[in-house]
Amino acid sequence: MANNKILIILFFLSNSIFSQQNWDTQINGTLPKVLESHREFVSIPNLPENVLNMYKNISWVREKYKKVGFSFQNLEATTLPVLFAERIVNPSLKTVLFYFHLDGQPVNPDVWNQKDPFTPVLKAQNNSGEWNSISWDNINKNIDDEWRIFARAAADDKAPIVMFLSALELLQTNKQQPKFNIKIIFDLEEEYGSNAFLSTIEKYQETYASDYMIIMDGPIHNSNKPTLTFGCRGIATCSITTFGAKLPQHSGHYGNYVNNPVFTLSKLLASMKSENGKVLIEDYYEGITITESIEKILNSVPNDTASLNAALGIYQAEKVGKNYQEALQYPSLNIRQIRTSWKGEGLKTVIPEYAKADLDIRLVLETDGENQLNKIKKHIENQGFLVLDSIPIDAERLQNPKIVTFKSNAGINAFRTALDSPFGEKLRNSLTTTFGEEPVSIRTMGGTVPIVSAINQLKIPAIIVPMVNMDNNQHSPNENIRIGNIRQGIKICLSILNTDLKD
Repeated sequence: MANNKILIILFFLSNSIFSQQNWDTQINGTLPKVLESHREFVSIPNLPENVLNMYKNISWVREKYKKVGFSFQNLEATTLPVLFAERIVNPSLKTVLFYFHLDGQPVNPDVWNQKDPFTPVLKAQNNSGEWNSISWDNINKNIDDEWRIFARAAADDKAPIVMFLSALELLQTNKQQPKFNIKIIFDLEEEYGSNAFLSTIEKYQETYASDYMIIMDGPIHNSNKPTLTFGCRGIATCSITTFGAKLPQHSGHYGNYVNNPVFTLSKLLASMKSENGKVLIEDYYEGITITESIEKILNSVPNDTASLNAALGIYQAEKVGKNYQEALQYPSLNIRQIRTSWKGEGLKTVIPEYAKADLDIRLVLETDGENQLNKIKKHIENQGFLVLDSIPIDAERLQNPKIVTFKSNAGINAFRTALDSPFGEKLRNSLTTTFGEEPVSIRTMGGTVPIVSAINQLKIPAIIVPMVNMDNNQHSPNENIRIGNIRQGIKICLSILNTDLKD
């Protein structure tokens, strides 16, 4: 009897191993077709200003995803519609809402290393590090994981759409079903703020209702290992303007007499941060504690500080956190632009009328945008400034030695799903089984996705699953996707689709 049990266990183990090897074999076998599909999709320009092209993108997605069992709706929005897809495997199963976007960033063809950013080019890197075009016929031979496809939206976000589709096609070929019901949002204006999608949340809340949410956007960890990102920072913004004379003044006639607002502004800004980068505004980091368990999570993320600093070209990092991951757990205070009343080319010997700094504040789950902005405003007042929300009038100028105009936007708050949540544990276990090692688990990523407010409003536990290479040049010229990431991404999607989400 004992021998029989051993044989049964060995059978299931060998079957599991075969299954993994079989997926690799099948992915490799279908990869030429996948790359052709990706090439076709990326060849459709996707700038929302061209509505006809955006509907061509919708048609491509509808045609492909309909073949793997999805039904569709165009949900009415303020501008372009939201393309919504649904596949009910079994009403008794959990439902996962996936998010992708169909639009891309604007392009300037003059700064791309190819004729047309919307004509995908297959390239290989030579020994000098240069990327040279190679024939598309090469995808029917031995495909090199290091080859890349260059085009706008090749990575962000059309590659994940093709990877997910390819995984669904492989399941269908093997007569297998996903382990949960699927809803998909295809956002047509993510790169422009997702305003259309956000306008649909209240009206279509029941349509979007799901047990969990997966956002397939953004770059994978720079180790290129499968990655789960459990949150992202929010963003609030403000501007601070200091004043000199009512009009710009000649620096020869009025130097040493009229105060220069740039010096006033620089002293005020310097009061907000220490030399080691920590924010000095009272209670700015209130509510944030890095416990031993959180520190363990952060330290589990592969991190090479020396290499990162070398790549950035900095001597050392600021001392807000012990390392890069820990730094992301705190709200930031960034000056993104400083300007004066002189906007022309060249230099003028003038004392500016005003100096203005535009700031952004990256928020974490423990901080609220409005509260952080109020702390900044209070700090300015404590430095002896009269704080206004408009340009000072003559009477205010004559009666107050220090005046600031402060304008703010509370923006959107952060989101974070607990790493030890049932959803996170199931995805982590599934990817560990598939790849033989735990995925990189990132507690909070640095950037902000525009749909954070939708995540918070829908109240669905959300996890970001990025799959494209970190160095994909998203939003920049020469955007690209590494072939090896497409291959790995399909396998990540298969692992997710085979995740049992039952309680």
